[in-house]
Amino acid sequence: MKQNTKYNIKSNLKRLFTYRLCLIGFKRKGFDRIFSHNLGEEAGVTAEQVRKDFSFFKIRGNKKGGYQINDLLRAIDEVFKYQHNQHVVIVGMGNIGRALVQYKRFLLRKMIIVASFDIDPSKQSRRWGIPVLPLEMLDDIIKKFHVKVAIIAVPEISAQDVLDRLIDLGIKGFLNFAPVMLKTPENIIVNNINLCDELESVIYYTEKVIE
Repeated sequence: MKQNTKYNIKSNLKRLFTYRLCLIGFKRKGFDRIFSHNLGEEAGVTAEQVRKDFSFFKIRGNKKGGYQINDLLRAIDEVFKYQHNQHVVIVGMGNIGRALVQYKRFLLRKMIIVASFDIDPSKQSRRWGIPVLPLEMLDDIIKKFHVKVAIIAVPEISAQDVLDRLIDLGIKGFLNFAPVMLKTPENIIVNNINLCDELESVIYYTEKVIE
């Protein structure tokens, strides 16, 4: 049975991203060890919250000696499997698709966009560092690179059809930039990114602060 999907990243996972950024910052400043209260203060949470989050992800430390920053970064990498390249495809080479394939930080996190796809033949003839292919080649690329995650950056009218096709080809997780709620089976993960909603929420809270 298909249902509307809007996958909300759990708060502790979001905080783990924040902890990683803070740890990288501490490392750049020359620190090699840190305590939970230092990290919590930098991340805007309590020391207890830091310890709870690390415990949830089975990241261990020493109450008296604190945490080795390099050990923490390796443990976080292990949570996200960054020791292995994660192959991803993009469907849709409009403005968002082109921006994403040129985003260099994906490579730093070992997320490799192996190919992009578009129905427009003129876009297929161009390259932005990766091949831009017709949709007919989706199956070949997904099988060749064992792809399990795709980015959807197509117009909303096409998004559901694209998602259904990708699910049939074995894709299990999606980052969806199309401004539409997609319907999927229960075992499929879709994280919806609506840029207008995100900006509008910032504007809303900004106006509240100004008031």
